[in-house]
Amino acid sequence: MSPQDTAHEVAQATRQAMWANDRASRMLGMQILSVTPGAAVLSMSVRQDMLNGHDICHGGLITTLADSAFAFACNSHNEVSVAAGFDVNLVAAAREGDLLTATASELSKAGRTGVYDVIVNNQRGELIAMFRGRSYTFKGKALVAGLSVGKAAVPHPPAPAPAPAAAAALQPPPQPQRP
Repeated sequence: MSPQDTAHEVAQATRQAMWANDRASRMLGMQILSVTPGAAVLSMSVRQDMLNGHDICHGGLITTLADSAFAFACNSHNEVSVAAGFDVNLVAAAREGDLLTATASELSKAGRTGVYDVIVNNQRGELIAMFRGRSYTFKGKALVAGLSVGKAAVPHPPAPAPAPAAAAALQPPPQPQRP
């Protein structure tokens, strides 16, 4: 481990290493907007060939965008991590021409497991999907050789919070008041 490795530098190196081999995300036209320690933001424009029989974006492709953001976030500490499972809620349709943005953030990372939330919004900030991913980490197995592994790198400020509409969607509904 190099004392010069900041967590941000490690996250950028993992971003480059993963993107070089991520043929699926590139084929779907995804763009990486940012990768920081424990977080990632990716976008994807909905194309005509992504539409299902209802003329809306196929839910599996929205899930793929969320899964890709999850992958970049959970690998940002330079430890090889894979999905152990995920749940997704598709809450609104995405249509041709929509620009979808998936914002992934780490909720918990302990031992070999992690939990990440991903919010997918369209260009108007409307909530399209909520995704919760569970990761499994191959402890000590570096994604990029020669860099710090795990959260031992010098810390960097956390990623920005999700958009207000997305954050509001994660809040429980208000409880009725009793007289």
